[in-house]
Amino acid sequence: MKVLILAGGKGTRISEYTREIPKPMIRIGGKPILSHIIKLFESYKFNEIIIAAGYKNFIIKNYFKNKKKFSKIKVFDTGKNTMTGGRILRLKKYFNKNENFFMTYGDGLSDINLKKLKKFHEKHNKIATVTAVRPPIRFGELNVGNNNIVNKFEEKPQLKSGWINGGFFILNYEVFKYIKNDSTLFEREPMEKLTKKRNLIAYKHNGFWKCVDTLKDKLYLEEIYKKNKRKWIK
Repeated sequence: MKVLILAGGKGTRISEYTREIPKPMIRIGGKPILSHIIKLFESYKFNEIIIAAGYKNFIIKNYFKNKKKFSKIKVFDTGKNTMTGGRILRLKKYFNKNENFFMTYGDGLSDINLKKLKKFHEKHNKIATVTAVRPPIRFGELNVGNNNIVNKFEEKPQLKSGWINGGFFILNYEVFKYIKNDSTLFEREPMEKLTKKRNLIAYKHNGFWKCVDTLKDKLYLEEIYKKNKRKWIK
């Protein structure tokens, strides 16, 4: 299966780095986030990688051009201001009718079992499978009992209820019918329509997942890397 990675956004919430480089090129342990994501897919023998670049795309192109071990990776400029759905649509010609392919974002790390995800998608035979993950809490969680006594305090635990989009999709070629143009945000109209038609199913992942949105997220992953507890590495 081919792997499509969306790596064209501007990453304005972590502008400390993205003024100079695309967000997926922010380094964790000396290597770009993109490299970590690609390594995950390659560890499951999914080697045909297509990167949908945009903002400062030349930096991504030059990086992979100069790395011989990434010879199967293709990087395409899908426009500086194109939305996520538009980036997917622009690369339609690289996929065959009825083909399933992975799609994920260039800023999320996980220890997801991709073979289990693939098997799950094939079993349910829907147009789209999305990986659902537990969202981290931004602030400490308090369990307050009688007389306002705090019974339990957890510093930014993971929520035990509720799920969010964790990326790591599997999409069928039919998904292109749900995307109009460059302005289409995949997470809005396409996913809403797929939901209404009962053609979107969720694969629940309870393991490690972290999206690099802010400087704090980057520093958190750096700390994990330094302690050699790289949970996203198989």
